[in-house]
Amino acid sequence: MYRIYTYQQIVCVNSNGSSNHFLLGSAIFTSMNKIRNQALPVEVQVYADTDHASLEQLLQRFQITLELTNDSNIPGSFWGDSEAGLIGSRIICRNDTPLHSILHEACHYICMDSERRQGLHTNAGGDYAEENGVCYLQILLADEITGCNRQRMWQDMDTWGYTFRLGSARAWFEEDAQDAREWLRQYQIIDYNNQPSFRLRQ
Repeated sequence: MYRIYTYQQIVCVNSNGSSNHFLLGSAIFTSMNKIRNQALPVEVQVYADTDHASLEQLLQRFQITLELTNDSNIPGSFWGDSEAGLIGSRIICRNDTPLHSILHEACHYICMDSERRQGLHTNAGGDYAEENGVCYLQILLADEITGCNRQRMWQDMDTWGYTFRLGSARAWFEEDAQDAREWLRQYQIIDYNNQPSFRLRQ
């Protein structure tokens, strides 16, 4: 994943040769394998290295199911390659799918309204305010998984290529994410102690 915190226009070149133009405000994401001449980062925690029971228990609290596939093309994956897929309330992954990708797609499901969840397939959509909330929430939820925590999530987000205005995921989370916290509180996704409510946005 790749996130840019600035105001500019970026052209994202897709694998089929088409391009998408984004006006970037606070946050937007692309995937580094979708930008020409970029290589994917490595050495992040993947599903195979994750405590499956605690991950599945966490997702079940949000009525999300996790499915493992061996398909070379993960169903519902917006970016393709090893990135997680999202179809309805199902997160689909392979053993080599990064944990941060699983949590990111799960957090999109949590943070979208109920109308968008109906018929959800592949493209989570949402605006950059929601994207900020998704990034913040996936860091909080990392603390709920045995063998992972927010420190590991910060590290993996930086390794994968998430880019933040202050230079790192940790700096953004601790010093520059007030708007994300306020957005999550507005929809009662976290409480005023910055803890997950384990509720879906309505």
